[in-house]
Amino acid sequence: MKKILLSFIAALGLMAGAAQAAGGGMAWDKAPNRLNDQGALQNGAKLFVNYCVGCHSAAFMRYNRLQDIGLTNEQIKENLLFTTEKIGDTMKATVLPKQAKEWFGANPPDLTVIARSRAGAGGTGSDYLYTFLRTFYRDETKATGWNNLAFPNVGMPNPLWQLQGQRHAVFEEQQSHGQTVQVHKAWETITPGSMTPEQYDAAIGDLVGYLQWMGEPAQQKRVNLGIWVLAFLALASVAAWKLNAAFWKDVK
Repeated sequence: MKKILLSFIAALGLMAGAAQAAGGGMAWDKAPNRLNDQGALQNGAKLFVNYCVGCHSAAFMRYNRLQDIGLTNEQIKENLLFTTEKIGDTMKATVLPKQAKEWFGANPPDLTVIARSRAGAGGTGSDYLYTFLRTFYRDETKATGWNNLAFPNVGMPNPLWQLQGQRHAVFEEQQSHGQTVQVHKAWETITPGSMTPEQYDAAIGDLVGYLQWMGEPAQQKRVNLGIWVLAFLALASVAAWKLNAAFWKDVK
């Protein structure tokens, strides 16, 4: 009886999950891989400092670690530091937590490992962020005046609206599993941004690439080392197989 009850509860959970997936969420766009492009990572760091650090911290990343993506200490000081910060400081938000909670209803999350923590069934954390930062739209019913397709009812405004511009989302009602759902169909431009859509997508690709790098700066070194380790193990296996054959060749 206990097993039957547990099976019934598990089935209800799966049904609820399926209904939630059918009724909400959207397919994530594939984020470009910029981990091997130092120019893109540097541009992403610039965008991060100019548009994200105002509200979000990266408390486990120090400015001088940006040397790993090809920046010198002088370049970091001249282009990425504010007057009160030092090269060895961590990336702390300029807004106070108390103020952020009053303005947005909650303290904005730390972004050091955001690209690693947002992976899901829709793809990697980078895919999610790439989709999220490109799907803001104006919504006058929200306190911030903004909403997002990837994160409905998000509590933050679009920090990059000057680059992307302002737009409305056009929805269409459709029936799904016996329920009426709103499906996004198109965008309506309100005011254009300083970038074209192609330029904006490229900039977001750089920013997301930087967020991915920041979550694990040694990621590419780890991957490269792993390739060498696998190659060594393959050669060692061949040598061991040859040695084993030579050792047992006279044994019948």
